[in-house]
This record gives sequence, structure tokens and C-alpha cells, in this order.
Amino acid sequence: MPLAASPQAPATPSTAPSPVLSASVPAPAVTAGTGPAGSLRTTGSATVALTFDDGPWDDTPAVLDLLAQYHIKATFCMIGKQVAAHAALVQRMVAEGHTLCNHTWSHDEMLRTRPADRIRADLQRTNDAIRAVAPGAAIPYFRAPGGNFSPQIVSIAADMGMTSIYWSVDPQDWRGPGVQSIITNVLTNTRPGSIVLLHDGAGPQTVTALRTILPDLASRYTLNALPNAGSHGNA
Repeated sequence: MPLAASPQAPATPSTAPSPVLSASVPAPAVTAGTGPAGSLRTTGSATVALTFDDGPWDDTPAVLDLLAQYHIKATFCMIGKQVAAHAALVQRMVAEGHTLCNHTWSHDEMLRTRPADRIRADLQRTNDAIRAVAPGAAIPYFRAPGGNFSPQIVSIAADMGMTSIYWSVDPQDWRGPGVQSIITNVLTNTRPGSIVLLHDGAGPQTVTALRTILPDLASRYTLNALPNAGSHGNA
């Protein structure tokens, strides 16, 4: 999915809670799945995982507020070049127990076709940006922009301790299809084990849809962030 166009984000308020971070993060075991090039398509359990791409961005605070309201943990796949300007949001994600995911430095949808050293440098630059604002934070997952995985990019991510994640529910909220379309797609297609793809960088339609999606899904499923890699089945 292309990175949503948006005006320059305003400065993040300084009221975000301080993160509670581990002193060191061992490289987790990496799990192969049944998605493209071995990426994970499902959680491997009955738990449903909500994932948010392309942030941190203008709507990320509202998404975090709604997740906190319903006591739901999620997984945030972040664009590296946006992290420094939204440091407090990344710290808040960590402090509130959400899982972090590398979504490349600049959302290059052709990254899988680049030389291996360029792929590795892009992923490392993104991880470094995240850990510069959240020292010691675990980043156990990688998602290729557009879901454009290849065996090479999945292998490089695995060498860096990251499991590649795809999805099983995609309302294409980044296209701006309308609030009801997003709601209907997610509520109709989510099953036990689903990984749901949403965007905190797609605009206000997603935030509005979440006000219906979150309580509905929470009433029917266990919703949680993706766990540390290595605890999945062959999802």
C-alpha cells in the first residue's frame, strides 16, 4: 500500500507516558508462515491481531486512545523516516504494551528487488531510528510495503531477528473507501487467527471505523498484539 499523503504532522504533545524498556533485547526465534515468501498470514492461534501500517502519523494518537479505551494491544508497523518527529508516540506504544514492527525507512514498494546490502541497510536504518527514541525496544516483526515480500527480503529480515508478517483481512482503508466499507469488510472477514491490516497513516476514516470495529471484535474474539516471534504455529 502506498504511504498515505498528508501535510506535515504537528509536533507531538509532550504528555506521552515514559516507556518502560528492557535493558537488552535478545534476537528472537523467527517463524515461517504460509503467506507470500513464508510470511505469517495468521496468528497461529485463536487470537486476532490488529496491525497498523505507515505511522507514526497524525491519526496515531487517536488510534492509541481508542485501543486504550477498549484495553486492546496492537502491532504498529512503522516508517523509519517518520519516527524521530513522533518520538513520544513510539515511546507511548512501548509503554502501553503494543508490539513494534519494521515497515522500512521510506515505504519503498520495490525494496524486495534491491541488492541485498541495500535491503539490509534500509531495515537496519529503520530499527536504529526506532531504538534511538525507544532504547532497548523489541522489534520482532517486519512487513514489506504493499506486502511485496520475496524470499530474499524475508531471509534478510530473519537474519536480523524479525519475522515477516502478511495479513488475512484487508479493508484497504488507505484508499479511503468510506467508513462503512471499512467496518463491513473487517467485521465480515475476521475469523479466529486473523491478522487484520489497518493504517494509522491513512486518514480519519480508519479512526471513525475503529469506534465500531473495536468493541464488536472485542466482544467476539481475543484481540492482542502479535507476541514475540517464535511462539507461533505454522501460520
